[in-house]
Amino acid sequence: MSDDGYTGLAATPPMGWNSWNAFGKEVNEAVVRQMADALIESGLRQAGYTYVVIDDHWHGGRDEHGALYPHPQKFPSGMPALAEHLHARGLKFGIYSDAGEKTCGGEPGSLGYEEIDARTFADWGVDFLKYDFCHAPDDRATAERLYRKMGAALRQTGRPILFSICEWGHHRPWLWGRAAGGHMWRTTGDIWDGWRDGPHVAQNGIDSIGFEQQRGLEAYAAPGGWNDPDMLVVGLRGRGAIGGPGCSDLEYRTHFSLWCLLAAPLIIGCDLRQVDPVSLETLSNPEVIALDQDPLGRQGYRVCRLGRCEVWVKPLANGDLGVGVFNRDDAARAVNVPWSDLEIESRWQARDLWQRADLGAFEGSFSVELESHACCILRLSPG
Repeated sequence: MSDDGYTGLAATPPMGWNSWNAFGKEVNEAVVRQMADALIESGLRQAGYTYVVIDDHWHGGRDEHGALYPHPQKFPSGMPALAEHLHARGLKFGIYSDAGEKTCGGEPGSLGYEEIDARTFADWGVDFLKYDFCHAPDDRATAERLYRKMGAALRQTGRPILFSICEWGHHRPWLWGRAAGGHMWRTTGDIWDGWRDGPHVAQNGIDSIGFEQQRGLEAYAAPGGWNDPDMLVVGLRGRGAIGGPGCSDLEYRTHFSLWCLLAAPLIIGCDLRQVDPVSLETLSNPEVIALDQDPLGRQGYRVCRLGRCEVWVKPLANGDLGVGVFNRDDAARAVNVPWSDLEIESRWQARDLWQRADLGAFEGSFSVELESHACCILRLSPG
């Protein structure tokens, strides 16, 4: 049995879809079923996206025994039937709760009901629990205690439920999340659909979340437990419930590439019924996804910064290196990457994972010209 308490659970970063970014409080059973169909028809399930997670606002209330039940109009078939529908299609069922008395949206939280709710979720066939931290005392001791309590309650059910800790990184959950039973833990506040931060504290852009807030956390990610820089905004195009101006194709590609180098959970947030072809291609690239899902489970890290350009490296199980060259500048830039910055030498074969092309052997360095906010993602093989 692995460190996470379940054999094989979260051996690689979880991949799936979550309702919040696109639908917010408008989530319902019909939407979830349509997203499941879209995952299959688009090829995303085959690419590895298997979790279908219902976020906040699914709740109807608690019954006379204290058990949660879903909103009868939003989820008329009930959660067990929905779970069965997903499982029959090779997908996994995720749901949302909160460590406080109420969820972030004011629905019933799990404080004081941890064992009841864990049993309810297990009985429903839940495979994934996203557990928020609204309306709870905001101190580290309380955070650890409440997450440990739910983590223990989930284990006691006997059902392997992936536990997603969502306390926004305030109390450094990378230090205690695994011990609390977590398989992933948020390292940041909420992302929004934009390259730069928005005017409010809960509107964190791709640039600041990815390049600034993840540095130094690589020691805490490994099979069974992952740093979570929040969900993907690829494909939202400014239409999501979370707000934001949207991003360019290159910015979405950079977002996805960096998350894969970070060994981050890949949780899609867009409406898959209307995802554009370019975004679908970005989300489906098997060679970039392979960096994220590499069995070694090492998180990538920054090795150098050249003005507003950066180079990130992710060691891979077979001895290869995933290398990301990123241009955070608002103008095009040429970047030269000496092998010494990567702590390698001699000849390396380079493959461009977005061009899906072998570039040949390079000795000593690699150079590339990048448009604003663009990236080049390489897989380097020795020899």
